[in-house]
Formats: sequence, structure tokens, C-alpha cells
Amino acid sequence: MHSSPMLIEEPIRMISILEPSKYSFFPAMTKIVGTLGPKSRSVDVISSCLKAGMSVARFDFSWGDAEYHQETLENLKTAIKTTKKLCAVMLDTVGAEMQVVNKNETAISLQADSQVVLTPDQGQEASSEILPINFDGLAKSVKTGDTIFVGQYLFTGSETTSVWLEVAEVTGQDVVCTIKNSATLAGALFTLHASQIHIDLPTLTEKDKEVISTWGVKNKIDFLSLSYTRHAEDVRQAREFLSTLGDLSQTQIFAKIENVEGLTHFDEILQEADGIILSRGNLGIDLPPEKVFYFQKSALYKCNMAGKPAVLTRVVDSMTDNLRPTRAEATDVANAVLDGSDAILLGAETLRGLYPVETISTVGKICAEAEKVFNQDLYFKRTVKHVGEPMTHLESIASSAVRAAIKVKASVIICFTSSGRAARLIAKYRPTMPVLSVVIPRLKTNQLKWSFSGAFEDQLPIHLWESLFTSNARQSLIVRGLFPMLADPRHPAESTSASNESILKVALDHGKTSGVIKPHDRVVICQKVGDASVVKIIELED
Repeated sequence: MHSSPMLIEEPIRMISILEPSKYSFFPAMTKIVGTLGPKSRSVDVISSCLKAGMSVARFDFSWGDAEYHQETLENLKTAIKTTKKLCAVMLDTVGAEMQVVNKNETAISLQADSQVVLTPDQGQEASSEILPINFDGLAKSVKTGDTIFVGQYLFTGSETTSVWLEVAEVTGQDVVCTIKNSATLAGALFTLHASQIHIDLPTLTEKDKEVISTWGVKNKIDFLSLSYTRHAEDVRQAREFLSTLGDLSQTQIFAKIENVEGLTHFDEILQEADGIILSRGNLGIDLPPEKVFYFQKSALYKCNMAGKPAVLTRVVDSMTDNLRPTRAEATDVANAVLDGSDAILLGAETLRGLYPVETISTVGKICAEAEKVFNQDLYFKRTVKHVGEPMTHLESIASSAVRAAIKVKASVIICFTSSGRAARLIAKYRPTMPVLSVVIPRLKTNQLKWSFSGAFEDQLPIHLWESLFTSNARQSLIVRGLFPMLADPRHPAESTSASNESILKVALDHGKTSGVIKPHDRVVICQKVGDASVVKIIELED
């Protein structure tokens, strides 16, 4: 895989720790995906998460039933309505995930150098001697000396809450393991991961299909996180399935890379997927520790050059139980930004962590600081070189808009779009200023009627900055530096220049109210006029 140089300004300018954020209406250009669960599902907590910077809510179906997640989603809708903060919905599948079945939810104490048996007999109770699992093919997949990890939710690396096992022998369908470290497993869900072992389970299980076709369709999800993606065919099959579900035909698929098998086929997966999630919890087990950084940088570089969002997980594990991250974690978040991440995904930290709001706020602040020293000039040149010549029409317009905005020190780029594609291309070049994507609806039928798609329809009155969003608009909430707004449907995409000027005025007024645009600022506008795409620069008056 191709690696990339560190994208950081040289030399780093000294920044006052008291320097306020440049923009008040968002904490950082890098987006934050928050997993909602027991500690983050009330209206009050979700509202605080939105205010702290969460722009995508993740629903993990590895645990909890549809009714539980529906209650959480209803609370999210209420929080969006009251805070007027935007948020997209991501459904995370279970996929080829092996789990320990702990029906009684009693804590299980495992002692180093003792033995424990992994068995597919789910009728047995989990204990320190035996762990029932949900997969009857493990004995056929492993051999003596193989490594297996077990932990709550995902393997954390903590020696007190996760356990490292080594296969001692295989007896029938049972796998006898030697315990390598003492640990206490607490809770109902323990994920089991066999390092660098192919597990013969489907990427999209029947359970996943049922959840998507019911809960997913009902709520018109924006993103599908496809767990344990190992081949491009996994993505193609998932897309084919979504295409049969009507409203979900436009749902974006993010391939979740969790093992070496997925990394081996990364290029072909990236070509098929709409975005990538690097699941470092499991990747950190499958890969030797000294290789993790390299594959992270390489994967993020490829996503950046392809113009597809890259999401990184497992950055502040310690904040699950602590109010502050470690120094290494804080540096890790900053490096994720400098490496090219579009978004940071918080899992256990917000799902069951003690400080979900503080975690989102802290990660946002670190991202904002890292963005100040991101070497945009080097990144821009590298991206243009990678695209090559001749550029496509849209690519040329997007790169020109960013170049112009940087040259004139514009405070913002405003892009008129109906599909969101032009705005995403602009964001691909990582401008130092925010890109406001004004999504103008296309009316195909009666101009007096306009239906909104998505989980939040009919939640708010029609205004530019409020959250009656088309799917295209919400899907930009995971793209770094891109901030969507929805134009009034009375001004469709094929409207006159007069109505476009009207929409622009509302967008500028919104920018001024939000503190993004100030008097005498320069603003770059990217819009379509007839068959031509136009980039223009305007200077605001008082």
C-alpha cells in the first residue's frame, strides 16, 4: 500500500492555548460519529452530544433489539428538533462477528495459565471453565498455537477487561485454550476475534438483512456500516440487497475493514464502497503492533486520493472510564487528522462510557487544533498530481474553487448542488475554510408538492438551515469540512438566476449569523448556470 508524508506545516507555528475557535457553529472540520447506547440515549444526553459536535449517530446492532434502538432514534429526533443541530443515521451490522454467549450476564473471572473451553453448545452457562460461542465452525478454522482474543463490546487491549487466549488443542467442536493474562469479563456481550484466521461466516447475515429491511427501511438510514468487509463482492452484494428495498437504494455503504483479509483486498473494496471505516480494535489484533501505523496512513491516503470519506475508530479508549484521554491518545487523534481522516468514530466511549459528552467535546477540540497545522498546500499539490491531466470537468471546477478560495483568503466556499457530488469534490481538496453545501432539490412532479426523505421528515418547518434534509445532504455530514444546508423547495435546481441569488442571500445571512462570514470577507461561490459551471468571488459589504 502507498504511504504518505506527514501533512503538517513546517515549521509549526506556536498557537496560544487561549486562542478561540475560528468558527462558532461547529467545533472542527473533522466530523465525529457517536455510538448511541445505555449511557447516551436520553434526549438530554443526545442533545448535549449534538451540541458538542456529533454529526452522525451510529446504531450498533451487535447488541440490543430493534425496539430498543427505535426508542433511542425517537429521542435523537427530539434532540435534533430542540437543538436544531443536524445528524445522520448509521446502521452498523453484526456481520461475521463471533460472540461469547453470557445469558446470565454474570462477571467471569479468568486466571492466567489456566485453561478455558470455547464451545458451540449455547445451552451451557458461561463460566471461568467454559465459554459458549455463537459459531459452530471455530474448531475447523483454528489450530494449536493460534491466537484468540475475547473482550467486552470490542477488544480494548486492557489486561483487566479483555483476555488473550492461545489454542492448546481442538476436541471435536470444542476449542481448548490456555489463558495468557488474568481478566474479568463483565456484561452480556463479549466479542471473540481469531487473529489472522478466515471465519466462514457471511458478511451480511440473515439477521442483518432482517434488521435492514425492517428497522433500516422504516428509518431510511443514511449509512450502512458493513462489518467485517473482506472482499469487494461483499459490498456489491450489500448494494444489490439495498437496491431491492426502494428507499434505501441511495443509502451509502461504508466498508468496515477489521482484519488482514480486508486489508489484502483494500483497493478493490475502496473502488466499490462509498467510504471506509478502519476498525482499529480488531485490526490492532490481526496486525503486528509495529505495522498498524503504516496501514493506517496508507489506507487513509488511498481514501483521500479517491475522494471517499475515511473514518477511524478506537482513539480514546481510556475515556470510557476517565474524564481525560492519555497523552498518547490525544496525539493519536491529532495524527488521525494529519493523516487524512474525515471522521472519528467513537464506540464504547459514548455507548457505555461514563463521559460521552466530554469525550465528543475533547476529540473535537483536539481535531480543531490539529487542523490548524495541517499542510493544505502540500496536500493540494499531491492531490492534483494524483488526479493528473486532463481533469474531468467537475474535478477541474472543484480544484479551481479551492485554489481561488485560498489565494483570496476566502472565509467560506458556498457550493450549489442537487446531488452533493460537486461539494464532495471540493471537500476532497481539503480547503482550509468550511464548504457550505446548499442542496437544491430537484422537483420531478407537481411543483406544489415536495416530499422529504430520511429519518427526520416532518420534524421541523422548512428553512435553509434546519434539518429537513434529503439523504444527499445528510450524507455530507461525515465528510471533513463539508456542512450541508437545504434550500427552500420553492427554489428548485432548475430555477432562475434571480431565485439563485435569493438562496445565496439566505446562505450568506446564515453564515453571518453563525459567525463564519464577517463584513468585508471574501466568499467563493460555485454554481451551475445553464450548462456551464461557474466559480466566482464576491466581497461582502458592511
